[in-house]
Amino acid sequence: MTNPNSNDLRPGNSNDPKKPKVPQIPKFNFYWIYGIILVIFIGLQLLPRDTAIRTTWFQVQSDMIMANEVKAITVVNKERAEVTLKPEALNADKYKDVKERSVLGSEKGPHYYFEIGDVKQFNDDLLAAKTEFEKRNPGQILQIPVEYVTHRNVLGEMLNWIVPLLLLLGLWILLMRRMGGGAGGGAQIFNIGKSKAQLFDKENLVKVTFKDVAGLDEAKVEIMEIVDFLKNPRKYTNLGGKIPKGALLVGPPGTGKTLLAKAVAGEAGVPFFSLSGSDFVEMFVGVGASRVRDLFRQAKEKAPCIIFIDEIDAVGRARGRNVVQGGNDERENTLNQLLTEMDGFSTDLGVIILAATNRPDILDAALLRPGRFDRQISIDKPDLAGRSEIFKVHLKPLKLNEDVNPDRLATQTAGFAGAEIANVCNEAALIAARKNKERIDMQDFQDAVDRVIGGLEKKNKIISPEEKQIIAYHESGHAIAGWFLKDVDPLVKVSIVPRGVAALGYAQYLPKDQYLYTTEQMENIMCMTLGGRVAEDIIFGRISTGAQNDLERITKMAYAMVTIYGMNNKVGNVSFYDAQNEYGFTKPYSEKTSEMIDVEVRNLIDYCYQKTKTLLIEKRDKLEELAQILLKREILFQHDLAEILGNRPFDLPKHEESPNTEVAPTLDEAKNEIA
Repeated sequence: MTNPNSNDLRPGNSNDPKKPKVPQIPKFNFYWIYGIILVIFIGLQLLPRDTAIRTTWFQVQSDMIMANEVKAITVVNKERAEVTLKPEALNADKYKDVKERSVLGSEKGPHYYFEIGDVKQFNDDLLAAKTEFEKRNPGQILQIPVEYVTHRNVLGEMLNWIVPLLLLLGLWILLMRRMGGGAGGGAQIFNIGKSKAQLFDKENLVKVTFKDVAGLDEAKVEIMEIVDFLKNPRKYTNLGGKIPKGALLVGPPGTGKTLLAKAVAGEAGVPFFSLSGSDFVEMFVGVGASRVRDLFRQAKEKAPCIIFIDEIDAVGRARGRNVVQGGNDERENTLNQLLTEMDGFSTDLGVIILAATNRPDILDAALLRPGRFDRQISIDKPDLAGRSEIFKVHLKPLKLNEDVNPDRLATQTAGFAGAEIANVCNEAALIAARKNKERIDMQDFQDAVDRVIGGLEKKNKIISPEEKQIIAYHESGHAIAGWFLKDVDPLVKVSIVPRGVAALGYAQYLPKDQYLYTTEQMENIMCMTLGGRVAEDIIFGRISTGAQNDLERITKMAYAMVTIYGMNNKVGNVSFYDAQNEYGFTKPYSEKTSEMIDVEVRNLIDYCYQKTKTLLIEKRDKLEELAQILLKREILFQHDLAEILGNRPFDLPKHEESPNTEVAPTLDEAKNEIA
């Protein structure tokens, strides 16, 4: 047996020292071009332009002209005079620096240069120097040829406009690459109109099947027909039937819409194009429509296949609402192209479109008509049995203790979606690892549920005794009101342990599978929500800011009862619900009706407040007893409430909770200590 940590020196092994190493050639990077251009530009700027030495007119006149050593003078661009010495003069020691600066032994010149301010003044100075020389040397005539030339720095002028152009071009290419999807080289500019759908085919199969999808039995039965058509299309076409072109998966976030779509592709074993609705929308006009055409072109080539568009509401919003120039026009053009493509291919082609959204009320009506998305498959939050099945799926890879029961966990997570259940399982594993446990027990799951509902427990948050007392009475007010009011979700657990950002306490309820609510039921729910604020008013005679979330909830409920559900006698049986924003920024009622709505909402909230106050005054002894016990134990479960308050006068669903293993006094000890 070979030690995996040892170096394997067998022939052919990559660690064999005798095997010649192949040099790794670095891959070409498009940015190298910019680097080379920059280096060349800097090098040209640093190279010496000539070998002439800078001097002054005084030195030229006194040392060179008076010694008759100047061969010629060239005036360049009327700004610079270049002096060329006679060859025999260069042998003098005073011109030794000139010979040292000669390039490749060339001594033709120019050898010196100086700046001239004015050409006329230069000519006058040169004439005066010539006269002075002839005066000093009688009989000798000084002849110095003067040439006037104009030189243009063509390379410098070209670089002055080429370099900024290259920088702008590079910036534009970088921008196009970002807009076109990030990586992929310069060719990404030309792919901006291509579809960004991710393809899962034989080389990259979708491995998710219906076995991995739990709690969605009804949806799986309804969508099984699509899988059967993809596997056996002739079974339907021989009888003249047509399979629906598209199916819309509708449900709250986290319920498994995307997972179900992947399971359809995995079961059917066909190519699966997956993308988001936002992938069609870009800032460039026509890009979205071009991507739609390219997507359906690829799908027809891969048929039979499935196209899955997640969050289709990003591109499928109802047209003509709040028309704004710009991005809205591009989105509508993309939607029009999508509608055209869905009508363009036949039903026996084998291309089926699945889409998912949690906002079906804002989708365009043309998108939902027969012939496009024929079916709407509702995916709701799982019930008790569904949650138990989902827990079984997510518990498989975990190391569990024997006391972990999926059915008990399902009862503790009422109202949880599939994503939240997965989060609970992951949090339980992290909590157990933090406590250095070898296996995950039921208490870890209980702590994970508390963290998902209320946030991270703030053990080091210091709360004064006065504030803790207010929190205890506040939560007890919720518990008393919910316990003795009919049609209110029964309390499962109440805690005054600080959690999350601002949660100083929370109460967990067990919601029922109910879809219709009467006026009395909604009023009782509002009374239960007001229980905390009323308890503070009764016990302390003052109120705190702890009821902010409660007041927000009852305000929304009250306005919904008056303006949406028609549950007010004065306002009447009208509904101003505007899911598709048809009214825009205008109200569909007058100012007088608006004032009436405000008055009726306040009257409804005042009625619920007084009803709750009457109940809590009647049960004040139970309220104080429950608050004192809650101060001692900090966490109370449903069976504790039944022992303190007696059996609930209404039907109470059975609920199993894990025992509180934290160090806390028992219920009898807490009662004796209070007494």
